[in-house]
Amino acid sequence: MSQISEKPGPLAGIRIVDLTSVVFGPYATQIMADMGADVIKIEGPEGDNTRWISAGPEAGMGGIHVNVNRGKRSLMLNLRDEADKEVLRRLVATADVFIHSMRGKAIARLGFDYAAVKAIRPDVVYVNCYGYSRRGPQADEPAYDDTIQAECGITHVQNLLNGEPGFVGTIMADKVAGLHALYATMMALFHRERTGEGQEVEVTMFEAMASFMLVEHANGKLFNPPLGPAHYHRAVERNRRPYKTKDGHIAAMVYNDRHWNAFVERVKPEWNAPEFATLELRAKQIGRVYGLLGETFLTRTTQEWLDLLRELSIPASPLRTTDELFDNPHLDAVGFFEPIESDYGTLTYPGVPTWFGASPGKVRGPAPRLGEHNAELKAELGLD
Repeated sequence: MSQISEKPGPLAGIRIVDLTSVVFGPYATQIMADMGADVIKIEGPEGDNTRWISAGPEAGMGGIHVNVNRGKRSLMLNLRDEADKEVLRRLVATADVFIHSMRGKAIARLGFDYAAVKAIRPDVVYVNCYGYSRRGPQADEPAYDDTIQAECGITHVQNLLNGEPGFVGTIMADKVAGLHALYATMMALFHRERTGEGQEVEVTMFEAMASFMLVEHANGKLFNPPLGPAHYHRAVERNRRPYKTKDGHIAAMVYNDRHWNAFVERVKPEWNAPEFATLELRAKQIGRVYGLLGETFLTRTTQEWLDLLRELSIPASPLRTTDELFDNPHLDAVGFFEPIESDYGTLTYPGVPTWFGASPGKVRGPAPRLGEHNAELKAELGLD
């Protein structure tokens, strides 16, 4: 059986009806479940695609799915069937949040667009998770992480950095959009708490990632007339990479004036020159600075550099693999990983990365099998 936290999280008492799939929406609702919400995941008879695309202990329980759907309850419904639609309508009547990732026309054909759901639950927070906003010409176009990485400029800045277009090695667009869906839902719930008014919310992958990328890369294009291209030079400088050492690599930021001056005093007194005197001057020649640092880091071992840089309070880190995160002294010390027992094995879940003094979040149970809670939920709704 699952190990369920006895302490309520900050979302205890909130019910989420979750019609999202893959990662964008499920990542948002996974965090809601960690925070104590009752998240009811609605799946068709075929199940969410993530059930089948990564390693798992049994068919339909792939690792990605088991991670982003932890702590939820699964209700399998065929929404082409009128009897199952009625089950969902009854569930909607009990919901605080209705969140879906279907295209707008598809959810409307099923009879669960905002107007229909609001008619059942007037104060509902209704969250649409789309690829592109309905207000633009690409409304209802399909979107996946790779295509959004291309469209939002990630592949372009990877080209500036590495000399050829590329994706980053994580499904960044899905997860960033999921975090936007999370905060948007929480803001709408906060509005409802203050006013009693529900509302419709739209969160889109493309707009979320355009906003995310342009935090620093808008740069000179913020101004009219433009003062430069839309990229942050330091981030795409080709010498910006982990430094080679005598026996490996290290990531280090000899960046602001305090860090620079401490490094120069202990390691390279000859760099104490007017041309490097301020961050502004170094930023204008950041490629040269990175190159000089790269040559210098070759002179000692990784551990020698780590010892020195930590002594000087200069940010530095060894290069770790994702496997090594599961045996990380800091993560172990803060209790980051949460072992959860299930009837399909012991799970080592990455835990909640935020801390609450009074209402802590916690992994509240394993991911459910497809339709695992059908009988339980129908009983709660007064149905056979």
